[in-house]
Amino acid sequence: MPRPDGPLAPHPTLPSYFRDERERRTLVDHLFDVTAAHYDAVIGAMSLGSGRWYRRDALQRAGLTQGMDVLDLATGTGIVAKAAASLTSPARVTGIDPSQGMLEQAQKVAPLRYVRGFAERLPFRDASFDFLSMGYALRHMADLRTTFAEAHRVLRPGGRLLVLEITRPRSRAGLAATRLYLGTVVPVLAGAFTRNREARRLFHYYWDTIAHCVPPETILAALADAGFVRAERNVVLGIFSEYLGVKSG
Repeated sequence: MPRPDGPLAPHPTLPSYFRDERERRTLVDHLFDVTAAHYDAVIGAMSLGSGRWYRRDALQRAGLTQGMDVLDLATGTGIVAKAAASLTSPARVTGIDPSQGMLEQAQKVAPLRYVRGFAERLPFRDASFDFLSMGYALRHMADLRTTFAEAHRVLRPGGRLLVLEITRPRSRAGLAATRLYLGTVVPVLAGAFTRNREARRLFHYYWDTIAHCVPPETILAALADAGFVRAERNVVLGIFSEYLGVKSG
């Protein structure tokens, strides 16, 4: 079967935020740069403190073990990279992110190796890593196909890609509850807690990208199209998706 051509955006254009890819990139860079200092506090409150345990557990269940070389895509403030370092070693973990503000904050949270760059254009040689991770950033990629192809390229044979993401619930009740919490409560609390108007805007945007994200079946298909021989999804609490792709050995 021929593989599809052309980019695959994780969500359609959102006119209330941007009109094209250039505006989307500018918006995302701005929002993350100016909210970097507050980001971890808001995420910690949003997850009721469970995020640290969950991230480490998800990485471990996906097969991350001692001695593996890890690349954390769209690392943000480095919270997933920090969890990965606790399972392998700090010297074996690299984080990459386009936001200078986030990378500066990451150095304070988890002093690891960080590189400024895009997941769609990874500045690493083929077969450089054993394990790749991405925490809640898939919705901020420009093109899922290019992102997954690059991930596949830099993985060694037998390597694994773990993508953690929040997925819009399919039940009416679940959707209503999630929309209320992530779409209303969290943005209001983020603005009030940080006294940063852009933090409130960021978390409104956060929910809107979740609400309009392509379905899990599309993400799994894109992983398979990129060459991952195993592409599967584990769901936790109905909204937390763990996408796992394995490169053939």
